[in-house]
Amino acid sequence: MGADVFFVLMGAILVFAMHGGFAFLEVGTVQHKNQVNALVKILVDFAISTIVYFFIGYAVAYGVTFFVNAKILSGTAGDAVFAPQGFALVKFFFLTTFAAAIPAIVSGGIAERMKFLPQCLATVMLVGLVYPFFEGIVWNSNYGFQGWLEASFGAGFHDFAGSIVVHAVGGWIALAAVLLLGPRYNRYKADGSQRGIPPSSIPWLALGSWMLCVGWFGFNVMSAQSLEGVTGLVAINSLMAMVGGILTALIVGRNDPGFVHNGALAGLVAVCAGSDVFHPIGALAVGGIAGVIFVYGFSWCQNKLKVDDVLGVWPLHGLCGLWGGVAVGIFGLESLGGLGGVSLASQLVGSILGAGYAVIAGAIVYGILRSIIGLRMSDEDQHIGADLAIHKIGANPERQ
Repeated sequence: MGADVFFVLMGAILVFAMHGGFAFLEVGTVQHKNQVNALVKILVDFAISTIVYFFIGYAVAYGVTFFVNAKILSGTAGDAVFAPQGFALVKFFFLTTFAAAIPAIVSGGIAERMKFLPQCLATVMLVGLVYPFFEGIVWNSNYGFQGWLEASFGAGFHDFAGSIVVHAVGGWIALAAVLLLGPRYNRYKADGSQRGIPPSSIPWLALGSWMLCVGWFGFNVMSAQSLEGVTGLVAINSLMAMVGGILTALIVGRNDPGFVHNGALAGLVAVCAGSDVFHPIGALAVGGIAGVIFVYGFSWCQNKLKVDDVLGVWPLHGLCGLWGGVAVGIFGLESLGGLGGVSLASQLVGSILGAGYAVIAGAIVYGILRSIIGLRMSDEDQHIGADLAIHKIGANPERQ
């Protein structure tokens, strides 16, 4: 048991480090006047997420509360729920890092024009209720949904490490938030054409991508949550999907560094759900397709739909996550080299319902906040930047 505690703890630390990746990916993408805000948002969202998930969210998902004494919590009292050596506590830490990814994902879409207070309040609602409700349905078989799928289609909905539960849910919530928030005040011209806003720092963007890629091997591999259940198949599939996403994004994106570094993430988002059942060649294909989806999805979102999703979190997490959930029902089949035990029908139903649930829930949460306290920073505050408007200090104070 001690080895499992250490294993899951290392996984939790790796996924926690991914939040630094979220932060620096946003820092490098937004304008220089919003870099401090990007860093503060991710850290504060993680703190709020931890508290809310501890007191509310974990109970919603798994029916377990922590309102017992430390002897029981640490597993020394022989309790049926809390395993020895505090295993249940490191499991909570691990799953908290997943829950906190929801507001971290949303943060990239609503960057540069969202007020700070409503974003914090949205985190409370998303991590306390919205995310754990769906998490419990998929990963704890709450409300009989998994049983119904298995009885109807021969297999339940398979999402090993969260292509749908985490990424698609976060991405589709972000779409609702971005639509309700509206574009940045200077994003589109009167004739509808977009005004170019280049990234502030390609090196920071690249650092964020690298941090996320490294941490992702904790996200995926350590979702086994025990040494007995861990398999190198998950690791190699994650690797193959990542490089597949990089190369297709490089080609389709015509060497654009933003597409290349996000292509790696697109592949990793898509492979999460089936990383334990794919053949490595199947994982390479899944990741490669995801890289293409991101490049075209980002361009379509910005140029055709006029949706000002700053970091492209809807195409990256929403669309690539949706593809990853469906892909399990294709490349997870034994006929395509996978381990089997999956159903395309179940994957379609679970993936579509997850995306639909997320966009509706996101619309409700951000719609309520918009009607009560508003979402947008003023045009003047957007002009001077969130750093000075909200935090009263910029990224390079000695130069200001």
